[in-house]
Amino acid sequence: MKAKLNAKYIVFSVIAAMTAYVMYHNERFLIEPENPLWQHYASFKWWLLPHGLFGAVVLLLAPLQFSERLRKRYVKLHRIVGRLYVIGAILLSPTGAYIQYYEERLGLPRSFTILAAVNAVMLVIATALAFFFAYRRRIAQHRQWMVRSYAIALVFLENRFLLGITGWEQLGVEMVQAVIWACLAMAVLLGDIAIHWTEIGNLFSSPASARIPTKPSVPDSTIEAV
Repeated sequence: MKAKLNAKYIVFSVIAAMTAYVMYHNERFLIEPENPLWQHYASFKWWLLPHGLFGAVVLLLAPLQFSERLRKRYVKLHRIVGRLYVIGAILLSPTGAYIQYYEERLGLPRSFTILAAVNAVMLVIATALAFFFAYRRRIAQHRQWMVRSYAIALVFLENRFLLGITGWEQLGVEMVQAVIWACLAMAVLLGDIAIHWTEIGNLFSSPASARIPTKPSVPDSTIEAV
């Protein structure tokens, strides 16, 4: 159990570090009114606003759903946060896909729209399944699909983080798309690794030494009686 908790803290620490980097490197224009990026977003800013709000809801609330303490002590709050996450994820996806479709008018290729649509479909399906399993009180399956949903949602952070720290964002649209596709594919794998982390760990743990059965000892009193 202790190893599992340590792994959880490490994972969420990495996610927090990625979030801080992306907010500074990619999103700090939000507090810079004179940033030239606003010219790019001006034509669809009213779509960008709800998309950003839904994304913030998903990324900020999801970690709370993985808190054992919150889930056990505050069941009602856990359910409210979960419903907000579901609403945010389901509304986040179509607005993101539409923004990407709109950006075709600004010169981005249709392949970006297809990528955004695939990402949206994956997130909506994983989140909807997590919700319906919770509604049916099938908690084990609910947790598994919540992990998959969150892993897909994290693609937003992962691709920006990788593109930024490697400098690959300067290599053109094709490289950006390749990194996003890679992050989306790895989300499925990493999500399942997280789900089966305990079983995977047991594969590499040393087996318990076999115990050789011994004959039961005979009490001295019995020997004396004989």
